[in-house]
Amino acid sequence: MPLGRLFVASGTMSLGYGSIFTLLAEMRDRFGFSETGVGAIAGVGFLAGFAAQVGLARFADRGHARRMVRTGLVTACAALVWMAFATELWQFVAARLVLGLGSGAVGPALRRVVIVSDPERIGDNLGRLAAAEVGGFVLGPLISGVLAQVAGLRAPFVFLAVCCALLLSVVAPVDLTVGGVSSERRVARALLRRPAVLAGMASGVAFAVTLGTFESVWAVLLTDRGAQTWFIGVTLSLFTIPMVVLAPSAGRWAQRYGPVRTAAIGISIAIPCTFSYGLIGSVAGLLAVSLVHAFGDALTFPSNQVAVALASPREHLASAQGMYGAVNTVTAGLAAGLSATVYDHAGPTVLFTSVSLVMAGALAVAVVLGRELLGPPVASDVTGVGPEGEPPGAAPAAVAP
Repeated sequence: MPLGRLFVASGTMSLGYGSIFTLLAEMRDRFGFSETGVGAIAGVGFLAGFAAQVGLARFADRGHARRMVRTGLVTACAALVWMAFATELWQFVAARLVLGLGSGAVGPALRRVVIVSDPERIGDNLGRLAAAEVGGFVLGPLISGVLAQVAGLRAPFVFLAVCCALLLSVVAPVDLTVGGVSSERRVARALLRRPAVLAGMASGVAFAVTLGTFESVWAVLLTDRGAQTWFIGVTLSLFTIPMVVLAPSAGRWAQRYGPVRTAAIGISIAIPCTFSYGLIGSVAGLLAVSLVHAFGDALTFPSNQVAVALASPREHLASAQGMYGAVNTVTAGLAAGLSATVYDHAGPTVLFTSVSLVMAGALAVAVVLGRELLGPPVASDVTGVGPEGEPPGAAPAAVAP
């Protein structure tokens, strides 16, 4: 199956997240929101995405991937139109919630199709999908920053709504029914019995806590250091360029050398960078460290998805990816809400020190639980190779699904 249209769909959905990153500080200044209010806008979308991925991902495994993608796109489009006309904090919060629901329905369905379409190139294809997702962050902040500067705060949301509407025609002809159909009802319990799946989740926590923190306070931090809105968009775009370039290679490395090992290297790079954000007082210094951080995230992001895919049975791929996405989403949402409050009351040093400690703890859990995926994976139920078709980290036969 040609996967290019799915990569475009994933990248387009990410445009909204990147744009909201850039516009939060301007929303605060124009509408008089507090840092806590800005954090609520950022955080509620992640929490809505969590609910969607937990509640809806399983339906992609049951043959409803096409319906999920179409409904998610329509929902996201409506949310962006609402944000274009919002004036009150509750309106922005509610619209961000709806956008999170739409995005949460699309993501797991797309990942399932990408994984099943070419089992021998799981790492490469998930890496390309990750590059497309991050590519939205490359274009989103830049486009929204320029549009906000030239045409006002509402212009970026109108542009994004039009993009989502056009995306429906791009995705409509694609067959999203590949792979078998599952009728399993207790999927979450079965997946949580697999230590390697839990390792991927823990590694995802280490990645997502910085994502939520960045969405909530990065624009505010740079603004407080004297940066303008257009420069904030540029910094976010520069941060994501290494991730776009390296993600496909990182996905291949994860499948070849072990996804937990590859992710651990990336997280080990990101931790000291995160810690230093609370100590640096110049805009140039923050930008320089963020570029180093980006190389670590380029390894981590696709590796986590590969770990969960290789540790999951074929019939539960979307459910596993949805669960992984849900853990990331709720972690990022909590981080976004709490980070804004901590920044507001305790300052950046306390905030980024705390975040780096959370990352270190999550990394330790991932390494302990993911021993089977620290090296090259021997088998995966996706490829049908290995003892009794079980993927790495599978539960004993007596309790496996």
